[in-house]
Amino acid sequence: MSTMHTEAYPRLVADIGGTNARFALETAPQVIEKAEVLPCKDYDTIIDAAKTYLERAGSPKVLHAAFAIANPILGDWVQMTNHHWAFSIETTRQALGFETLILLNDFTAQALAVTQTDKKDLIQIGGQKPIEFAPKAVIGPGTGLGVSGLVHSAAGWVALAGEGGHTSFPPFDDMEVLIWQYAKNKYGHVSAERFLSGAGLSLIYEALAKRDNIKQYRLKPSEITDKALSGTSPICRQTLDIFCAMLGTVASNLALTLGARGGVYLCGGIIPRVLDYFKTSPFRSRFENKGRFEAYLAAIPVYVVLSEFPGIVGAAVALDNHLNNV
Repeated sequence: MSTMHTEAYPRLVADIGGTNARFALETAPQVIEKAEVLPCKDYDTIIDAAKTYLERAGSPKVLHAAFAIANPILGDWVQMTNHHWAFSIETTRQALGFETLILLNDFTAQALAVTQTDKKDLIQIGGQKPIEFAPKAVIGPGTGLGVSGLVHSAAGWVALAGEGGHTSFPPFDDMEVLIWQYAKNKYGHVSAERFLSGAGLSLIYEALAKRDNIKQYRLKPSEITDKALSGTSPICRQTLDIFCAMLGTVASNLALTLGARGGVYLCGGIIPRVLDYFKTSPFRSRFENKGRFEAYLAAIPVYVVLSEFPGIVGAAVALDNHLNNV
């Protein structure tokens, strides 16, 4: 692939979820412009959404594109699990007139975005300095639980694409066993995502409320965090404490598995909304509570990632890596 080809700009990059499709143009290396959010429900196909965005952006000549999407990418055919769009990657490429169109999982893109995140968008929660080029762990509680890792190679940082949010959750103490048992009775298999997500926050509250015979045993995640932070509900505060402790368990397990001395990076929408509380929450003490490996984990820095549009940035990184290695 020639240098002229691999460096052709602008490039179309997108982060596509079940509700919204976020599009932008990468007009030069790591320069993201004209970001726009389009509601998925307004468009019959992903092709329609992309064409609408490009028209609004002035109909630039785009040769290369990358879409991060909230879905596993297992081949050419993509059937979105949380929206009705279903499409062939190759047919979409041809319809949009691109030379290149790659798709990647949205959380894989978020992991790649970590490599380009400005220091001002990283809030450190304990630990020491990261070890340069050591593996990094990336975990993101939000609508679901994204899990990834970054491993350095001769070609740069490689993001690990997996479904770690669906690994079995390990309860730490009697209280978590009680909550885990409640979830098991309700769902059968209890994954980490069952607790470490917006719905998971509501599930933890539900288990505690049922235990205490509280009539209002269903609350939205935003209601739980609002009541917890305002001090108006002790059980909501307990729910948030347990959520953060559980996140500490899962994050430290991932850090040990990857040897993530390059740091643990917390993405997703939940933690930034409760950032001041999170700094002194049970997260860090649980993260380090690993017996003989307490000192090992105590040295690992944890960062809350605050950057805007990380999926778009990660898609741009993936596209650049692809073009430079074709």
